[in-house]
Parts: sequence; C-alpha cells; structure tokens
Amino acid sequence: MKMTGAQIICESLVREGVEVIFGILGGAILPLYDTLPRYPQLRHILVRHEQGAVHAAEGYARATGKVGVCLATSGPGATNLVTGIADAYLDSVPIVAMTGQVASPFIGKDAFQEIDITGITLPITKHNYLAMDTGSLAGIIKEAFYLARTGRPGPVLIDIPKDFQIEQAEFRYPSKVDLPGYKPTLQGHPAQIKKAAKLIGEAERPLILAGRGVIISGAYAELKYLAETAQIPVVTTLLGISSFPESHALSYGWLGMHGMAYANLAVSSCDLIIAIGMRFDDRATSRVSGFAPHARIIHIDIDPAEIGKNVRVDVPIVGDVKNVLKVLNKLLAPCKHIDWVKQLDNWRREHPSIEIRDCEELLPQFVIRKIYEVTRGEAIIVTGVGQSQMWAAQHYWFDKPNSLISSGGLGTMGFELPAAIGAKIGCPDEVVWSIAGDGGFQMTIQELATIAQERVAVKIAIMNNGYLGMVRQWQDLFYDKRYVATKLNCPDFVKIAEAYGIPGLTVERKEEVVPAIEKAMSEPGPFLINFMVEPEENVYPMVAPGTSLAEVIEEPKKKTKVVYNSAKL
Repeated sequence: MKMTGAQIICESLVREGVEVIFGILGGAILPLYDTLPRYPQLRHILVRHEQGAVHAAEGYARATGKVGVCLATSGPGATNLVTGIADAYLDSVPIVAMTGQVASPFIGKDAFQEIDITGITLPITKHNYLAMDTGSLAGIIKEAFYLARTGRPGPVLIDIPKDFQIEQAEFRYPSKVDLPGYKPTLQGHPAQIKKAAKLIGEAERPLILAGRGVIISGAYAELKYLAETAQIPVVTTLLGISSFPESHALSYGWLGMHGMAYANLAVSSCDLIIAIGMRFDDRATSRVSGFAPHARIIHIDIDPAEIGKNVRVDVPIVGDVKNVLKVLNKLLAPCKHIDWVKQLDNWRREHPSIEIRDCEELLPQFVIRKIYEVTRGEAIIVTGVGQSQMWAAQHYWFDKPNSLISSGGLGTMGFELPAAIGAKIGCPDEVVWSIAGDGGFQMTIQELATIAQERVAVKIAIMNNGYLGMVRQWQDLFYDKRYVATKLNCPDFVKIAEAYGIPGLTVERKEEVVPAIEKAMSEPGPFLINFMVEPEENVYPMVAPGTSLAEVIEEPKKKTKVVYNSAKL
C-alpha cells in the first residue's frame, strides 16, 4: 500500500518493536510528529532539550537491552544530539537517532537550519544515513536497527529530508537485512579458546577483568561459572560493575584511577589476566608500561579493533562473550588458587579503600552507603561523571545484574538525570536513583519538566558540595589549590523542584539522611534530596596520572606500592 514517508517511518518503528520515543520537535521533522498520534503504540516522551532525548534513549536502552530511539529536528536540534551520540558510541549503547533535514532541493544551499549532521556524526556512529527518497525509508530503518543491536552495539543516525516525510511511496517492510560487508564474529576460534583454557589451567595467580561486554551479552551465569570452577578472583571495570555480584567471595571490586587499592594490586601482581568484554582504556590501565607486568593476557571481545589496541595480548579471542565463555567453560578443569585468594583477602584487609571515616561532617560516601542500605541494593543507580559517580561506584554494592548505568568513555556531565528518566520508563517496576553532583545536575536540570509532565518516579540525590568537585580535586592535588572557575553558586534545588511540582528536601546533618531517603522511597512519584555534603572532600583511592596501578594514593599523604612476591606462596 502507499503511505507517506512519515507513515512509513512509524510503521517501521512498530515493526521493530519500538514502544517509546524520546524527542523534541521542530520544523524539519514536523510531518513525522503530525503522524505520531495515529500510532498510539508509540509513546512519545517530550524532553526539554535534545541532549536529554538522546541520554534518555541511552538509559532506556541500557536498562532494557532494547534499542533506544530519539527524534530531533534539523540544524541545532540535530547538533544538540551530538554529545549523547558520542556517549553512546564510546559506551556501546544501541540507539537509533532520527533527525529531520531541510527539503531535498535545499540541501547544500545553506538553507535555514540546514547542517550536515551525517558528516558531523560520521566518527561517532556505527553508521549513518541521509535518506535520498521516500521509498528507501523502510529499508534504511530495518538496517539501522539491525546495526545498532548486533555485534558491538552502538548508535546509528538517520537524517530524513522534510519532503520525503510528506511524499508517498509503496510500503514494503523488508523481512531480512542484506549487508554483505557486515558480519560480526559471534563464535570464538576453537583453537584460541583451547589456548586460553590451557593458560588458565597453568596459571598460579589468575585474575578475571570483566567489562561491560559481559552485561551486553548477558553472560552473568557463564562468568560466575568460570570464576567458581577455576577459583579465579574477579575484578571489573567501571562499566563492568554489576556484571558479577559484589558480595561474592571472589569479587574484588573494580580497578583503575579510583578503583579499590586491592583490585589494582591484584592486577599488578597476577600472572594471567582473562579480560572479558573490556577495552583497556587509560582510566583502567593507568600507565600502560606498568600495567600487569607479570601477566600473560587473554582478551575476549566482539570487536576485533579493540584487541591489541592498548595493551599486548597473548591469546586474542574475537567473539560474543557469552558464546565464547560457554565453550571455554566446557574445557575447564576445576582447580584451586587458595594461596592467591588469601593474598587478595589480606590486601583487602590491609588496604580497605572504601572505609568511611567517622566524623561530624556530612560525607557523600556516607550518603551513598545509606541509599544502599535503605534500598537493600535493589535499585538501578544512574550517575553522570565526577566525584559523585566515583562515590556511587565505590559505596553502593551491586549484586543486582545491570544495576549501574553510568557515563564511562565520554564522561558526560548531565547524563544522569535524563538517563534515569529513560531507565525508569523502560523499567517502571524498578526503583531508579539518579546520583548527581550539583554541577552535572545543572547541565540537564530542565529535564525536571519532563519528569513532572510524565510523572516519572525517579528519585534524585544531589551531592551538593558547591564545586565542580573532580576538577577542584585535581586543582587541590596538582595545581597547589588554585581553585580557578570551579566554585559554584548553586540555587536552591528543592525550590526549583517544587516549582515543577516535584517534592524535595535539603539535608545538612547525618541524622537526617536515612529519614530523607525513606521519605523519597515512600513517595509514589519523583522526589529530590539536596544533600549539603563536605565541600572539599576528595575521592580516594586515586592513581595519579602517569603512575602505575600499584602506586595507589589511598588517602592524603599516604601512598602504597606493593609488588607481589611469588616466594610468599
């Protein structure tokens, strides 16, 4: 049958199982918005800024495992998506972003609100499309969703000229995708997997590094089987948090710049690393020349471009993590590494890393721990970037699979509030907390209007220290406390929330923390808590730039450097 381009788009989205779209309209995408009311299956969430739309689509995708969808108009609407698209690209999040474009006769003529968004987003998308006629739209959408969700997931952008949304064409939705040049490797090479099994059997001090690839592939059971069968301690990356239960006896936290000291010491002293679905980024490895100096490395990843990119690899295995681990686990002989595990337990006692000191001041670490205790670890935690992100990762314990949603590779301030909206809409029965700093919160504060309009029951905890905290910490440690452009004059966030019809509380004392969290949890709708925390509290442990993971600053003026001595075993 013949349909307008806008109808073809909506029909195609329905065929792909889309239920929620995040967006904000404008002239170049108005025909599509005019058609949306005819498709009640497609719930549209009106955000207040396009960055909010793409972050909400990310939060939805990461919480549900489905493809997130966002819409924007041409020109500034499209360019406002760029930060979120880049965030999704670096963190392997499947989204399809659709932008309106000026009518095709005006392309290339500097028409009002014309911008080459496909050119701009070429380096930060898995693929992008400029639709060249109405008849091609169904096929483009089919391909876009296939590309976004398969292999290493990521964002795909479709730019659609306004006239092609209005013109009619025959609608036939393709039954399959034919992309001869795109064939993700899903099964690992059998010979390489056998080599990995042999190395695991020979290792005395093996260590698993689990990344977000475990979560994407849903390989929770396979990872747990590997760890328990071969008695291998597990350390995660920041984005790998919640891939392995943190209360498990073989869990030793997460590594990197602000990871646990004992996790970093384990990496520096192991003789074998099994890296699973992680990319050895600089915040995880610190100085590459000092990374895992005694270890051979097995690297399992679906993206061949990541293997060998940052660190040397002895056994590369390209494939889907879940598939590879299923085969690997069949080749494993049960074994024990009792002395190695004891050594890590000793380091955990000697370098506790995440103890919270007893003091009168309201510490952000204390607040996070109380959120954990009140929620009993059953919440989805969504963070932006900076000190509040690090404290949330350190002091909330993640046993629930896929329960931390955080901006990793791009480190996007303002990610937390709209991403929490997307997560809550995608998982309405889950408790969702947005953990924000006062700086990051103000970058997407307008999405309080979206929360109010849609009555999204997100709970918001602001760690309000009056600074751009992580930058201030660097100025404290490396720039002789020259606090340039980091002091914030914050508004009364509770009054702002109340102006939108969202209840809230300001908390200044430790004894007020738990009652405030319980009040937020008892409210059926959204709730905001403004925690007035210690202004110059720093995040520790910390690995300073240019140093190795073994050179951990555990607290001010206290450094730890431990080189593992195999004679101890």
